[in-house]
Amino acid sequence: MQNLEKKYTPKDFEEKIYKKWEDGGYFKCKVTDTDKVYSIVLPPPNITGQLHMGHALDHTLQDILIRFKRMQGYDTLWQPGTDHASIATEVKVVEKIKKEEGKTKEEIGREEFLKRAWDWKEEFGGKIVEQMKKLGDSCDWSRERFTMDEGCNKAVNEFFVRLYEKGYIYKGNRIINWCPDCKTSLSDAEVDHEESSGHFYHINYKIENSDRVVEIATTRPETMLGDTAVAVNPNDDRYKDIVGKNVILPILNRIIPVIADDYVDMEFGTGVVKITPCHDPNDFEVGLRHNLEQILVMNEDGSMNENAGKYQGMDRYECRKQILKDLEDLGQLVKIEDHSHNVGHCYRCHTVVEPMTSKQWFVKMDELAKPAIEALKNGELNLVPNRFDKIYLNWLENIRDWCISRQLWWGHQIPAYYCEECNHMQVSETKVEKCEKCGSKNIKQDEDVLDTWFSSALWPLSTLGWAENSKEFNHFFPTNTLVTGYDIIFFWVIRMVFSSLFITDKVPFKDVFIHGLVRDSQGRKMSKSLGNGIDPLQVIDEYGADALRFTLATGNSPGNDMRYYEERVIASRNFANKIWNSARFILMNLDEDIELSDKDIEKNLEISDKWILSRVNTVAREMTQNLDKYELGIAVNKVYDFAWNEFCDWYIEIVKPRLYNSENKISKQAALFTLKSVLEDILKLLHPFMPFITEEIWGHLNPDTMIIVSDWCVYDESRNYPQEEQVMDNIINSITKMRNARANMNIPPSKKAKLYISMQDDSKKELFEKGIEYFIAVGGTTEVIFEDESKLPSDTIKVITEFANLYIPTGELIDFEKEFQRLEKEKEKLISEIDRVVKKLANEGFIAKAPQKLIDEEKAKKEKFEKMLEEVNASIEKIK
Repeated sequence: MQNLEKKYTPKDFEEKIYKKWEDGGYFKCKVTDTDKVYSIVLPPPNITGQLHMGHALDHTLQDILIRFKRMQGYDTLWQPGTDHASIATEVKVVEKIKKEEGKTKEEIGREEFLKRAWDWKEEFGGKIVEQMKKLGDSCDWSRERFTMDEGCNKAVNEFFVRLYEKGYIYKGNRIINWCPDCKTSLSDAEVDHEESSGHFYHINYKIENSDRVVEIATTRPETMLGDTAVAVNPNDDRYKDIVGKNVILPILNRIIPVIADDYVDMEFGTGVVKITPCHDPNDFEVGLRHNLEQILVMNEDGSMNENAGKYQGMDRYECRKQILKDLEDLGQLVKIEDHSHNVGHCYRCHTVVEPMTSKQWFVKMDELAKPAIEALKNGELNLVPNRFDKIYLNWLENIRDWCISRQLWWGHQIPAYYCEECNHMQVSETKVEKCEKCGSKNIKQDEDVLDTWFSSALWPLSTLGWAENSKEFNHFFPTNTLVTGYDIIFFWVIRMVFSSLFITDKVPFKDVFIHGLVRDSQGRKMSKSLGNGIDPLQVIDEYGADALRFTLATGNSPGNDMRYYEERVIASRNFANKIWNSARFILMNLDEDIELSDKDIEKNLEISDKWILSRVNTVAREMTQNLDKYELGIAVNKVYDFAWNEFCDWYIEIVKPRLYNSENKISKQAALFTLKSVLEDILKLLHPFMPFITEEIWGHLNPDTMIIVSDWCVYDESRNYPQEEQVMDNIINSITKMRNARANMNIPPSKKAKLYISMQDDSKKELFEKGIEYFIAVGGTTEVIFEDESKLPSDTIKVITEFANLYIPTGELIDFEKEFQRLEKEKEKLISEIDRVVKKLANEGFIAKAPQKLIDEEKAKKEKFEKMLEEVNASIEKIK
């Protein structure tokens, strides 16, 4: 049996191991007759970026689940792929063309631009996949998909046509979110709302043929140029007499009506609001109810258009300044108040979004939302943790129609075709060559593309082959678990749910395991602007993929954010090193074959063997339960505590004398069997979290097999030894207290002495008798003597346990004269340090000039030194 390298160096084997998995086809899905089927679809990363810490967390959690289920014997599929990311990719390609050629996309034309975009995909799309492999992602790469590949495109077109034919898709002039920088519409989910400092501008509107004015307040005075009414609440007695009259729109002097609508809040502001149907979603609805004129006053780039009068051509913010100046000159600007409010920003370029009317394609959401709501309420869909149920339902119950058209070139072009001769429109899954109405071949396809999330909404269906009715689709759909961050519940999760229900009458996944964000050590979101992002590839390069994965899993709690500390990665690497060294020690001692049969070994297992076998048995059961409930952080802590503390620090140390005792071969064989058996179980339990190191060690233990497809640990009642666990728990607790007591007396571990035990509960004497050899092996004890307290030596260290008092004679351990001299020196040093700090704190100049943090540090030092002095004095008194 070949031993491990002396030093744990992940770089030496991680890449080699991954290639072995890929070459062996271990990630590939199987379609068998079994009912044990488990599948996950990977949230497709964009082809624009590289693996970031959010991806690393998301992928680690998915890989843990897929490896766990694979070891449990399920037909598993982790379906990978990447997303075309319409807006983000188009921005990148446009920037590249401008930088390299000084041209716009319009100058090179749509066909050439799309060619460049596909070139970008080929160049950068594969990079993130290679990075995912470095993390250890065990996806079925033979099934890798792209949201714009032929199969996904076919599914998107079929979905669009089905929705259109059922009357769910329509084209209309409605209020949408418009990004003046990206020059495209955005869905509500693509708008980030941020608290911003702004102003309320109070403006007087004169009532026609009267000296009376009404005061309105607005945060966007430039939109007043598109006002087509002012509104009051029909129950507001202050304004009942002016309903039906007209007001004069300042500056433009246009006559607009005063209307009554329940939308107006009587308690907010003056109770009078301006109505601008083309530039506010609520005003748009009011305008429809009252048949108001729609006047759009802005262009797509955020500048003012011909309807803005003398402000035409101005940027929207430049226009705002000029309007305020003009209103002030006219005496109609009443006041300006500071006001904090939520302002929508484009989720990609962060430009302030402009609500404006535009002719776009929409999906009617009222009816589509109902089955998605019911699926959660009746338990078909399960959100983990369930506190996200409220957010999910609130969003769907208040959903507005979804704007799905984007004024971009990169993406799924809308499958609507227009006849240039008779203006007939035809929606089709395949390209239309001839008008179905007049027969003309002069056909033009709609130039807009679909919202990225329209194709992403089909991801579980399109990747598995719904459109082709593939055997994989029938075997693995619906999928079992979706793992995703809470930040894209609305973008993606909800859309997948209602899309799947519309197409198949089934939810696309049973469970949605929602995780939080990875934040920096200060709790801030990682971002380019803050410069606080951590590159997972650099972490992998320095500490290994297992250390990063273990860190991301440790302490992970569904739905909660986590903070990244490098110290935690170092601790994870140290744990891997501990497992490596322990495995190396065991392999060194497995140079002889275990000749005894399992039955003979079972007969000759000692208390410590049964204890550790029983403990790993219990840990396996509990971890399985935790993993089934998505409590990954709890599961990984259990195997960590068991492997480090109970197995490495206790069992291996306890068993060493048996390994070195060549006379008792049976005991040695039982110990070797237990060491190998428990190490194998630890490796299995750790494998989903730390796949590389576990596979490397496993290969040395069992050269002809692979841990990736080994059987997961299953609880075995015959390996449950409660009595032996009680004995060992008592021994470990006793020895730990003895070690602490010795440490307090500065007694080195190498010094040994007799141990006297005085029972408080004679019925528990057996617990100590059975542990005598362990007290001697690892408790710093030469001999164990059961004795009545009245017959004990006078100078002893007393250790109190639950069932007995333990006494260690100090005469055998301590040179009192030397210890007294050492303590006196320590006392002098501490008095000197306290004196120095007291003088420093009494120095008025120091107190006046030093930062408060430094003063607090000195005060803390004083308290610490004083406490240490108390302990030293107490020790001196004991010796006296």
